[in-house]
Amino acid sequence: MIVLGVDPGSRLTGYGVVRYDCGVFSLLACGVIRLSPRSSHAERIGLIYRELEVVIEAFAPECVALETVFLSRNVQSALKLGQVRGAVIALAMNQNLLLHEYAPREVKLAVTGKGAASKEQVAFMVSRVLALSPVPEPYDVTDALGIALCDLLRGESGQRVPQHGKSRKGGNNWSKFIHASPDMVIR
Repeated sequence: MIVLGVDPGSRLTGYGVVRYDCGVFSLLACGVIRLSPRSSHAERIGLIYRELEVVIEAFAPECVALETVFLSRNVQSALKLGQVRGAVIALAMNQNLLLHEYAPREVKLAVTGKGAASKEQVAFMVSRVLALSPVPEPYDVTDALGIALCDLLRGESGQRVPQHGKSRKGGNNWSKFIHASPDMVIR
């Protein structure tokens, strides 16, 4: 199973492609799409669409996992983020891919065992599970990888990943998985 995780943003959009095969998670690719503040919002959305289309063509994921919009006090920011999410959703539908959406809290809970985990904690666990050294930067990348891992563990895609129970602290018992050796590409 191959999943493309996307952390949408109007300035930085992170992505990560994760494969789960025979009990091993491995990183196929990850990166961030940096958007110029001089570009119009429409141009930024077009760039996100085209860049993610290239990733999909290169790695043929079966599913796109996307973070839902969090509540924001800034209506304009929320609107722009919604438009970016719409472009990713349209891309997934145009490519005939499954689309699963997860709240930030759900991703953090799946990856770290704590729904209120910090970005640093998510980055640490993603790096451990996927055997990454150094930790990819910026956090948009590790957030996208966390979204892909969440889908493999919790979503419809996760029905293919055997559940190994919970640890005493309430999170997933990652010890079964922390032996992956990735073949990764960072753009």
